[in-house]
Amino acid sequence: MASDRGKSNVYLLRSSDRDDLVASVDALLERSGIEGIAREDQIVAVKMHFGESSQTGHVRPHFIRRIVAWLMRRGHRPFVTDANTLYRGTRCDAIAHLRAAAEHGFTQSALGAPVVIADGLRGTTETRLPFDGRHVSEAAYGAELIKADAVLSVAHFKGHELSGFGGAIKNVGMGGASRSGKLEQHSTTKPFVRDTCIACGTCAEWCPVDAILVDERAAIDDETCIGCGECIAVCPVKAVGIRWDQATDIFQEKMVEYTKALSDAKPGAVGYVNFITDVHPVCDCYGAAKEAICPDVGIVASLDPVAIDQASYDLVNEAPASEAGDLSPTYRQGSDKFKDLHPEVDSTVQLRYAEALGLGTRDYELIEVDTRP
Repeated sequence: MASDRGKSNVYLLRSSDRDDLVASVDALLERSGIEGIAREDQIVAVKMHFGESSQTGHVRPHFIRRIVAWLMRRGHRPFVTDANTLYRGTRCDAIAHLRAAAEHGFTQSALGAPVVIADGLRGTTETRLPFDGRHVSEAAYGAELIKADAVLSVAHFKGHELSGFGGAIKNVGMGGASRSGKLEQHSTTKPFVRDTCIACGTCAEWCPVDAILVDERAAIDDETCIGCGECIAVCPVKAVGIRWDQATDIFQEKMVEYTKALSDAKPGAVGYVNFITDVHPVCDCYGAAKEAICPDVGIVASLDPVAIDQASYDLVNEAPASEAGDLSPTYRQGSDKFKDLHPEVDSTVQLRYAEALGLGTRDYELIEVDTRP
């Protein structure tokens, strides 16, 4: 993981330098050392996000097929997985989830590996990992993720309305959690409705616990609300906000503690790949695709989740801003795109806290992988 100078290595395959980015993935994986997360004949969970049915930002299935084939050539036995959602989207139970995955091309026949929902039919098939954290005493994960011998996180790096950005840490810590684990992580975030509400009812349709009633405007029942934050993401006029205080900081810290619990349970058996492509302003749970905030950067791989997320964050901020994106007119290249998108969220909380917990280091060496003849 670390270079001789104490930095963690992060390997970059740039989109702009490749005629065939898919074919170049093999070289990226070879250089990264990810092969070492599992021994021959061991089961590897390829943890990804299949995307909501109307979403287009997710990692494309032909990349996953390539990764699966690479793992199989090395004697590993991969399956592709995600855990169910809290909200009423197209992935709230295993039947709907598998249907949504298939719509996007994530099937066994297309990928060459089984597609398994990690927390079972209704999100309750879980394994609890003991953890002595600031917020978490047990991390509730999708059981099939924990039963695997190793985990390869394949994350789509993008913005996020609660954590500022989502990458490797979020893909594992939040995405791999069972329904009760997701609920625990969201429990401090309580939304409210602004006067700009148009009473369209979209938030109520997505609420998993019927905490929202709509008359002349939407109203959220705090006692029923579980803080999943999906009403924020789906509101078409941005009328739903968060009572910020420390809610998003705690959310990020819980997410980090979950990721650390998995890392502790599988020492040396977790690898990370981030796709810095179609970098949308919000999560792929959002019901419709958004304009990318910058041109595609490429794909990065590492054995360190903190280093890979820090590098992804830096690469996006160093990239030019897309003219059609959601950034403000005053945005300057080199400043924090994620702060511009979500000004109330300090997205570096997850990086600082992860480093403090010993999950990895923010100090990295970026190594470009050149596959050109």
